[in-house]
Amino acid sequence: MSIVRYSTSNDFVPTSFSTLIDRFFNDSWSRSGGSAYSFVPKVDILEAEKAYEIHLAIPGVNKDDFKIDLNENRLTVSGERKFGKEKKESNLYVVESQYGNFSRAFTLPENVDASKITAVYNNGILEITVPKDEKKAVKTSIKVN
Repeated sequence: MSIVRYSTSNDFVPTSFSTLIDRFFNDSWSRSGGSAYSFVPKVDILEAEKAYEIHLAIPGVNKDDFKIDLNENRLTVSGERKFGKEKKESNLYVVESQYGNFSRAFTLPENVDASKITAVYNNGILEITVPKDEKKAVKTSIKVN
C-alpha cells in the first residue's frame, strides 16, 4: 500500500499572474532529480509610520546561513535550507517541506535609512526592519485652485 497526497481544493488554479509565474519556476516537478533544488520563501511586507518590515518564512535554517546584501536600493536575502539525513528505521513517503537554495530580492524606496537596517530570526521567521529616513520623507500639501 502506498500513501498518496489527496487534495479537495483546486490548488492548481493560480490566484494571480505572479503566483502562476512563481509556481512555474518553483513547483515540485521542476525539482525532480539532481541536486539543484531551490525555492522561493513566502514573504509578508508591512509598512508602519517609521519603518518597513519584511517577514520571510524560512523555518529550519541556522541564522548564520542567511546572506543579506544591499546594493544600491536592492535588498537581497539568500541562503540554503539543507535536507536532513533520512532515518534508517523509517521510510520517507512524502516531503512537502521546501529545501535547497533560496533568494528573494526587494527594491527599496528612496526614503529609507540603509545604515539602520536590522534583521532578527525568530521561530522560523526572518524579520528585516528597514527604517524610513525622516529627512528624505516627502510630505506636502497641495492646494486646490
